[in-house]
Amino acid sequence: MSDYILNLLNEKYELFNQPDFIPNDPVSIPHQFTRKQDIEIMGFIAATLAWGQRKTIINKCNELVKLMDGAPFDFIRNHQDTDLKRFLTFKHRTFNHIDTLYFIEFFKDFYARHESLEEAFTKGLTGESDNIRTSLENFQHIFFGLEDYPARTRKHIATPARNSSCKRINMFLRWMVRKDNKGVDFGIWQKISPAQLVCPCDVHVERVGRKLGLITRPKTDWQMAAELTENLKQFDPTDPVKYDFALFGLGVEGYM
Repeated sequence: MSDYILNLLNEKYELFNQPDFIPNDPVSIPHQFTRKQDIEIMGFIAATLAWGQRKTIINKCNELVKLMDGAPFDFIRNHQDTDLKRFLTFKHRTFNHIDTLYFIEFFKDFYARHESLEEAFTKGLTGESDNIRTSLENFQHIFFGLEDYPARTRKHIATPARNSSCKRINMFLRWMVRKDNKGVDFGIWQKISPAQLVCPCDVHVERVGRKLGLITRPKTDWQMAAELTENLKQFDPTDPVKYDFALFGLGVEGYM
């Protein structure tokens, strides 16, 4: 890997990993909160809904925050069945009220038994794990562990077992796990190492990654995301997905 690519990625990482990145990105949704569980819940929902125009994504997430009375964790724990009627008209692209209500049901059940959503992502993960593949596969089983889950909702929770690149979940995990002093990522989870994260591969990241020779696999799948991450580890083995900022920024701002 050339010094040119390393210098370019480091320069753009510093440029885009700044607080002024937050307002126009879905990460702005969990940044509305300070309680850990609120950050987890709305971070996960914002990442799940993160396809399409960023402005629309943010507006839809804010709609859900309002439907949960501005306090997601309190709503999850304390709502009555009659409170759920307000979600019947919610829709974002193919994500509809059926999916929304199952997400609420899952969170209510999970937080009744666990303090943090991190526990759902650490099953099967050890310090020797190269990346979080097994964790993501296990998370999907945990998420759909409730009886009579809606089959249609499965398409919204990606898994490497179906060879998905898992872009949205990888983005969520970057938000929760990465630790720096830039103010964008939260770094509130301790049991997953930043070195185990896999780079979220949206269209911008993939396009720039290919142009820089960091991706050779032709198909957008888990192996492609893992390939990109392994190449990024040559620049920073302890925090490879920090370069998501650089790749995304280079793409969305039209640098390449």
